[in-house]
Formats: sequence, structure tokens, C-alpha cells
Amino acid sequence: MGAESIEFRSDVTVELVRHSASDADVLFAARVSTQGEQTLESASSGQEATERDRGLINYLMRDRHGSPFEHNSLTYYVQAPIFVFREFMRHRIASYNEESGRYRELRPVFYVPGPDRKLIQVGKPGAYDFEDGTPEQTALVQDELKAVCTSAYESYQRMLEAGVAREVARAVLPVTLYSSMYVTMNSRSLMNFLSLRTKREGTHFPSFPQREIEMVADKMEALWAPLMPITAETFSANGRVAP
Repeated sequence: MGAESIEFRSDVTVELVRHSASDADVLFAARVSTQGEQTLESASSGQEATERDRGLINYLMRDRHGSPFEHNSLTYYVQAPIFVFREFMRHRIASYNEESGRYRELRPVFYVPGPDRKLIQVGKPGAYDFEDGTPEQTALVQDELKAVCTSAYESYQRMLEAGVAREVARAVLPVTLYSSMYVTMNSRSLMNFLSLRTKREGTHFPSFPQREIEMVADKMEALWAPLMPITAETFSANGRVAP
């Protein structure tokens, strides 16, 4: 496969492919403590949330009674560079299934930062800030990454054509290669992820995520918030601290 077949991207893909998640799930789980056994239908009954419902969810969030937020499920499909997935795996609060370079020939799709990606790192470890690079630095990053990725994929192809096993040939590929995975988690786990991988004003415990995983987190939150609007609102209102 020649270099003309290689694709360079600066975005990420996030799709919500399956879910069972609503604010009613939180209320249903929480009220068993005081009301005993009940069905989900009787807990939700298709009605608008009352102020009492909102107050309960806010209380649970504020005082960090977290288990009622676990009785739901969201499955996302994510396409992102491999280095993003390695950061994802630090969150041992989800189930992951990623495409395998042992079982399939990996596609020549690579991440190259776009012109809006900040390039200059300032500050100290754990509290870095980033500033815009110069046009020359942006061009250098893009040119170098494209050259390295093209050369690496051509080496990969030469080894495959020579009969080398995929699991061996893939070792030459850089972590800027795109991979894909399904990730399944509940809303409590998602809020934990969002608290660490997004940067927002009013956060009780500021986080400093790498921009590329923040791009994924932003899309995940945008897909989740309409499903559980009261939970999402109270999460932000209480400093974006996972319960």
C-alpha cells in the first residue's frame, strides 16, 4: 500500500451505541432505602421529575451517596489515537473491547494535530498550561508526524508482504495510529472520568487533561447529558465531583 492511501485526521469519533440510563434510574435505586421493594415502572411512571426528585438527586450528588448512580449503563464506540486509549485504560471503572492488531491488518489512519492544537507547555507537572505554537512549529509538527507515520506504515506493509505475522509487524507502528473500541460504564463511572478528563470553570478539583482525551470526554458528556439531565446538571452544580 502506497503513501497515497494513508489518512491523517485531527478529530475523534464518539457514538453512543447502546444505553439504559435516565434520572429515574437514580431515583428508583435511591428510594429502595426508604420505600423497600418497588419496580422501575412505578418509580418512573413516565412523569416529569418533581422538585422533590431534583432535591433527592442533588442531595445524593452533594453528599456523595454514589451507588444510586450505578444502576444504568452506557456503551460508547470510540475512534481515537492509541495514546488516548492508553490514558483511557487508567480508568479501571469501565469495560473495554479494542480492535486487535493480532487479528486484523491495521488501517493507515493517523492522528496529526490540527492548527488549533496548542503546542507550548508551561508550568509544572500536574498543573501544566498550554499556549499556541508558532505557524512554523505547527508546520514542523505536522510535517514530521506525517513523514514518520508514512515511513512506519510502509515498513509495516513490507513485513506483512514478506509473511511476517501481524502481531510482530505492528511493533513498528506509532501510538498516533487510530484504534477503535467499545467502552461500557455507568453514570457514576462516567462522572469520575469526566471529572478528570475535562477542564471546566467552577470545578472543585481542577484537572489538566491532555487535549486529545478531553476531546473524547467532551463528546461523551454531550451524548450522556440529555439522557440524565438532572444528574448532569447537579454534577456540574456541585463542582463536578463524582459521587
